[in-house]
Amino acid sequence: MKIDLHIHTKTGSDGNLSIEEVFKEAKKGNINLVSITDHDSIDCQERAITLAEEYGIDYITGVELNVTFQYLNKSVPLDFLGYQYDISNQELKNKLQLIKEHRETRARQILEKLNIEFDKENIEKFTDEDLKNIQASVDGVFGRPHIANYLIEKGIVKNKQEAFDKYLVKCNVPKYPLPLAEASTLIRNAGGILVHAHPNDPNGTSLVSITPDLDEQTKIIEEYMLNYIDGIECWHSRHDKETSAHYIEFAKKHGLIMTGGSDCHQKPIIMGTLDIPDYVAEQFG
Repeated sequence: MKIDLHIHTKTGSDGNLSIEEVFKEAKKGNINLVSITDHDSIDCQERAITLAEEYGIDYITGVELNVTFQYLNKSVPLDFLGYQYDISNQELKNKLQLIKEHRETRARQILEKLNIEFDKENIEKFTDEDLKNIQASVDGVFGRPHIANYLIEKGIVKNKQEAFDKYLVKCNVPKYPLPLAEASTLIRNAGGILVHAHPNDPNGTSLVSITPDLDEQTKIIEEYMLNYIDGIECWHSRHDKETSAHYIEFAKKHGLIMTGGSDCHQKPIIMGTLDIPDYVAEQFG
């Protein structure tokens, strides 16, 4: 059985393929169980449920929430996955709409900071027209990757890595502050479960920003998160075997659900490439 419970789309956030194209690829790859987990967006979940039925693929509703985690008086961004929630839950929909609106305000503030940097380098400043052009390229939720793409298009940088290294890290503006307790309440009140995403991702939003030590990571989860989460993403495309084994043992110890997914943005397409055991699907009934 092939399972992938962490997939992003162009329709909902920052994937490279539309929701329709993602399901075509999932069918082509003989993936049996999927979840679309777009960033802070559930707009394409209804369409995903319909497509899953059309293609004969089992489906679990999903979303990836960026959470502001408080640790030793510091705000640390972490990602959490919500699964099996009711897509018609109004409280969840209202909060995600607020987050979406904040993302657009944030994008404008990032462009203002970019213009300060451009001034230093005698690069022509971005205007309202540039902001409209970037917005036009966004199918789902507005984020820094869309600004990075525009920087490449304008010939200011060669690739996304350079865009972030040279400008977008320095010019960042904080995301909407969503505390872990609130994220947990939102998902649980909508009938879903909350899962800590890719806790040991060396290149992403993870506990590695606090400590790379696996034992220290799980101590943080024990001390600060257990009341709010229902599971751990044990298998991830940037988790090594040691990480997966460590988190499987930890999840079993605490009776947590174990999930896994590629975190595929289709750059390249890696959906369904992880060896995720069948019992992951069985946990969802």
